Amino acid sequence: MTCLDVVHTTTYRYRHEVSLGAHRLMLRPREKQELRLLSHKLSITPEAAVTWAHDVRGNAIATALFDAPTDHLVIESRVVLDLTAPAWPVFSISGSAIEYPFLYSPDEWTDLGSLTASQYTDKDGRLSRWVENFVMTRPTDTLSLLKDISNGVFAQISYEGRETEGTQPPIETLDRGSGSCRDFAVLLAEATRMLGFGSRIVSGYLSNPDERLIGSAGSGSTHAWVEIYLPGAGWIAFDPTNRSVGSQNLIPVAVARDIHQAVPVSGSFSGQPDALSYLGVEVLVRPVAHGDLAILC
Repeated sequence: MTCLDVVHTTTYRYRHEVSLGAHRLMLRPREKQELRLLSHKLSITPEAAVTWAHDVRGNAIATALFDAPTDHLVIESRVVLDLTAPAWPVFSISGSAIEYPFLYSPDEWTDLGSLTASQYTDKDGRLSRWVENFVMTRPTDTLSLLKDISNGVFAQISYEGRETEGTQPPIETLDRGSGSCRDFAVLLAEATRMLGFGSRIVSGYLSNPDERLIGSAGSGSTHAWVEIYLPGAGWIAFDPTNRSVGSQNLIPVAVARDIHQAVPVSGSFSGQPDALSYLGVEVLVRPVAHGDLAILC
């Protein structure tokens, strides 16, 4: 068992007082068999009225409403969780899907829907040709193929941390030969969709206690990776930034068809266009000693 304390702080400062519009927050991790939330506390300054709901993908969404002008906004999400994902997972893939190509069942195909469809244009077929290079024979081992594609992203694209917003289209990432974890994830999702797989983008946190993983500043960071659906095994995590399979170091917060649907904090303000003077995001992911659990929870 690995007990982790995750603190995600987003800070806005304004040159003069502004009126804040509704803010949409995706900060609560998704619970599953390998991840159990022990506590979650959301703190917002100035005070806000907060309501909770789930979106169509099952992500927990908090909406914050403000009623007074302010010159700052601080949003802190603190989570204590138990992460038990194994380092070397074994996936119980259905016999029908062990070899690629395979067919999803009619129900699976219907429910996967747009997660099997490309989100970016590939008018010259470059991305299609790129991913086809990993299919050496037909049939071939499905899991090995997906590992090869993820490893190919890692091997062919150099990691480049980028603080600016936005994500590169897959073709741009191939042309540049570099990208952030968001770009790696989008490239892998789009490439596997070209082969007919159901793939979704995952946004969350990377636990990096020994600071050996890529895409993390210090012990933790926001991060993006991909989950690919295989019958029997379900959604399998692939992190092309670190050439890893499984969720040992991954804390999912949101899943989405497109990376733009998984923004942790979004909202608006009314005031002068240049009112925003500072935006800072800080993430701390640290192991929790059992003696500290009562204090944190």
